[in-house]
Amino acid sequence: MTTIVSFIGVLFDGVAYGSLLFLISIGLSVTMGLMNFINLAHGAFAMLGGYAAVVAMSRLGIPFLPALAIAFAVSGAVGALLERVLYRRLYRAAHLDQVLFTIGLTLMSIATATYFFGPAQQPVRLPGFLTGQLHVLGVDLGTYRLFLIAMVVLATLALTFLVERTRFGAQVRASVDNQQASVGLGINVERVFSVTFALGSALAGLGGALGIDVLGLDPTFPLKYMVYFLLVVAVGGAGTIRGPLIAALILGVFDVAGKYYVPQIGSFVIYAVMVIMLLLFPAGLVGRRA
Repeated sequence: MTTIVSFIGVLFDGVAYGSLLFLISIGLSVTMGLMNFINLAHGAFAMLGGYAAVVAMSRLGIPFLPALAIAFAVSGAVGALLERVLYRRLYRAAHLDQVLFTIGLTLMSIATATYFFGPAQQPVRLPGFLTGQLHVLGVDLGTYRLFLIAMVVLATLALTFLVERTRFGAQVRASVDNQQASVGLGINVERVFSVTFALGSALAGLGGALGIDVLGLDPTFPLKYMVYFLLVVAVGGAGTIRGPLIAALILGVFDVAGKYYVPQIGSFVIYAVMVIMLLLFPAGLVGRRA
């Protein structure tokens, strides 16, 4: 019985962890699939959202939930600004140029965060209703992790509705399939790209703010989790919603289980799972956009 309870606990923590990875990574999936742009600085927007939430709560006295909205808005606004000023100039550049540019941007964001906030981990004070545990069928489940899973469910439903049921979603799908034809139909592809990039950055910022209590927050965040975000996109398939969601949940569960059951090689497990899944699904679980 104890083994079953511990397994359910590990599975639950893995799903919560994977939910966070998905929320942060989905914007990277969209930019790589829609724009064919390799944005290795995506984690910097997640870090920005985390610091925006910390400043809002610790220095401005704003409660946790409104601070999440601020993190979403700040990351989205900065993403839109950088897309217009910097990223747009490199959409047609070689992938090596994109990689070098975004790694440089990542290192600049790390230096900036260190200068203003120092190298230490940033604390976060959760509201009382999100602390503690809920006893469900003999298993203690963390309230905050339940909240994370609920947030990802809502975000997934909203994104699916946006992409599949709205006019903007139709424009996004058309721009993905054929940019030249979309321009001929009167679609402003540049604006679609800008809004999509801003939305992906905003979701990353929201994930960064939500993840402070789970992932931690310090200036090395963009480099520390860069590989994880890339794993989610590579395994799930760029340009989709369902693929990265499935991949993030699988990788999250195996990562937590590996560190719990075999701590000596725990960090190796997620990479072994990645290799196996890429061998079985070389185009991603749902298929990548070209």
